[in-house]
Amino acid sequence: MTEAVDSRAATPGQASENPPDVASGTTSRRYNGWTQNSTLEDYSLRYAPKSFRRWTPYVVATTALGGIAYLADFAIGGSIAISNGFTNALIAILAAAVVIFATGIPISYYSAKYSIDMDLLTRGAGFGYLGSTLTSVIYASFTFIFFALEGSIMAQALQLGLHIPLPVAYLIASLAIIPLVIYGMTALSKMQVWTQPIWLVLMVAPFISIAVQDPHKFARFTHFAGNSPTGSAFSMLGVGAGAGVALSLIAQIGEQVDYLRFMPDKTPENSRTWWAAVLSAGPGWVILGAFKQLGGAFLAFYIADSVGLVKADQPIQQYLAGFRTFAAPVALGLATFFVVLSQIKINTTNAYSGSLSWSNFFSRLLHWHPGRVVWIFLNVGVALALMEGGVFGFLNTVLGFYSNVAIAWIGAVVADLMINKPLKLSPSYIEFKRAHLYNFNPVGFGSMLVASAVSILAYFNAFGPYGKAFSPFIALGIAMVLSPVLAVATKGRYYIARTDDLPEPLFVDGLPSAATLTCTVCQDVFERPDIAGCPFHSGTICSLCCSLEKNCHDQCKSRSAGPVDLAMPTIGARSAPAQDAQKD
Repeated sequence: MTEAVDSRAATPGQASENPPDVASGTTSRRYNGWTQNSTLEDYSLRYAPKSFRRWTPYVVATTALGGIAYLADFAIGGSIAISNGFTNALIAILAAAVVIFATGIPISYYSAKYSIDMDLLTRGAGFGYLGSTLTSVIYASFTFIFFALEGSIMAQALQLGLHIPLPVAYLIASLAIIPLVIYGMTALSKMQVWTQPIWLVLMVAPFISIAVQDPHKFARFTHFAGNSPTGSAFSMLGVGAGAGVALSLIAQIGEQVDYLRFMPDKTPENSRTWWAAVLSAGPGWVILGAFKQLGGAFLAFYIADSVGLVKADQPIQQYLAGFRTFAAPVALGLATFFVVLSQIKINTTNAYSGSLSWSNFFSRLLHWHPGRVVWIFLNVGVALALMEGGVFGFLNTVLGFYSNVAIAWIGAVVADLMINKPLKLSPSYIEFKRAHLYNFNPVGFGSMLVASAVSILAYFNAFGPYGKAFSPFIALGIAMVLSPVLAVATKGRYYIARTDDLPEPLFVDGLPSAATLTCTVCQDVFERPDIAGCPFHSGTICSLCCSLEKNCHDQCKSRSAGPVDLAMPTIGARSAPAQDAQKD
């Protein structure tokens, strides 16, 4: 547990408490062993420092893309095609992919540039310090919902291939992930790089085999009707319903930037590879994702006659039939191996990202941070409960509802990055530290709440069948429009609560400074973007100690005498972060 302790009496890893002198602010803090270990902790609540970002753009991109090896895309694509027919499924999947790609570009860029995860990015992109607690839960729910869906797919493979009872298979699919996730980016980068070639070959092999042996199947696929009341013909309602399910994956960009925050600084020398890595591993995930969804739709059609429409969206059934076309004697073993490999690759990412999100949530509400590793068990435990409850059987319903809330959140963030910042309605840089943020910013937080509320009403038929079908697009439209409107109405005053008064520059040549300062509270050394001035402790304070402080009552922000100039917030007598940031 992380608490305020007397540094003279405590030993590393021990948590004892010494009452702070609130007048002088002399409290010190000592973190437990899990929290102090950067390999385990992975800077879960912090800016990722330059000294830790030692991976090349290629390794970071490969690790991020390795996390999208999931087979839920095949299940989602199959489910959309079965429910809405080929034509509607094709248009819905492509429309959702375009939206997800476009919204993913600014999020990926700002995360990679400022080396922060989705939660810290949301804080500074119009939500405020406590306003983003709600989005932490939204993001955490994304990770455990999809962990449950992916774990269910893995359990189906274990049941079919190894005859393990489904409840036991759910448990195995959950517990097998934990050891890999504990060691964070250090272990995940190696695992994803080593397994990626094998996974790619196995993924495309059935499609190549079918194309060689029975190419006419692809032509017949275009007439697949599934259970659609309009058959394989076009229907606006079918497109909207299908796109709503596919758009539930929009929050996947959060998992991508959990890796992209470890990108090295962008320089003139690495500019091309940097951009290639950011675009491919950020929004580019959806290109492969859309192909996988279409592949799942095709395989559902391919096996529908043999297994029935009820099981046709199960990836283990899809790949078992696919592998039988060229490796019949070992098809079951190969399919089981492929599904298990795929689900390990994605559920390590789901558990990892969930641990980051829960860390952020509880540190803000409870001022308590026992370490990222603890929240892995919470996230996996919730997912296991969903699996045992049969979440896979409600795939379309769960994802269709979730997409309304997720896209309202992403839409509000993107509006700030793409509209408010270029129009200078918000700061040009991302400020994520509690010491410099208002608790709530009505621009992003308000936009998300209104967009979510209206789109959920639409989802429950308040505006008729078309409103229900296109409720996620309603959420996106409202969030994108309302964010700049609220930014103008509030004159941007709720973005920055106080100016940065440290003499050291926050940015150097447009990049976050690598200069180091010592936190007065925990006595550890951190790079400049993670440090703020603290009048309560009469010195500098790191962002985590600032988040966990219970006694200051935001004393540093009480001296703020009105709105801060968004264009040029000052840093002592030296360069302004907004001015430096715009050199990029």
